[in-house]
Amino acid sequence: MSSELLIALAIGYLFGSIPFGLVLTRLAGKGDVRDIGSGNIGATNVLRTGSKPLAALTLVLDCLKATAAILLARALIGDEAALFAAAGAMIGHLYPVWLKFRGGKGVATLLGVLIPLLPIAAAVYAAVWILLLLTIRISSVAGIAAAVSAPITAAILGNDLLFPLLLGFALLILWKHRENILRLKDGTEPRVGRKTTEQ
Repeated sequence: MSSELLIALAIGYLFGSIPFGLVLTRLAGKGDVRDIGSGNIGATNVLRTGSKPLAALTLVLDCLKATAAILLARALIGDEAALFAAAGAMIGHLYPVWLKFRGGKGVATLLGVLIPLLPIAAAVYAAVWILLLLTIRISSVAGIAAAVSAPITAAILGNDLLFPLLLGFALLILWKHRENILRLKDGTEPRVGRKTTEQ
């Protein structure tokens, strides 16, 4: 791997590891979001602070930090570097060194990856996520289904370059949702809006 690609990976990691949920809740005087609900730093857990604007801003920033890293790496280094920045952003969000590698679950960040790399997949992803949130109202189901849609869309479009990368990202998101999946099997996974809701 060239030094330029390592730089792109580092750029992605640094952007991705910014814990916006934690930063925003502290700035708003809501305390440490890790002490609330699931302890997750994502938007759904931020919602448990009682602030919908904070949760929405967390979601948007967790998404756009990946997009920004990819666009920066692409502008500075090139198209191949954008893929390394995408990987770095996802890993940074899921496993940020600043939080002892305990990060978010990656749903918003994967959307941010798709926006510059595969816009059609981003549109499908957002549609699946929003539709399931509005109908089933279980955040984990919506997030998992959206994540799985990404490699499927890439495969349908015949994008052999992005398919393995997106498949890897989807598997990582499934892994981060393993406790949610167990609760879904037990019928105990809460719906959006309840105090124990997780992302």
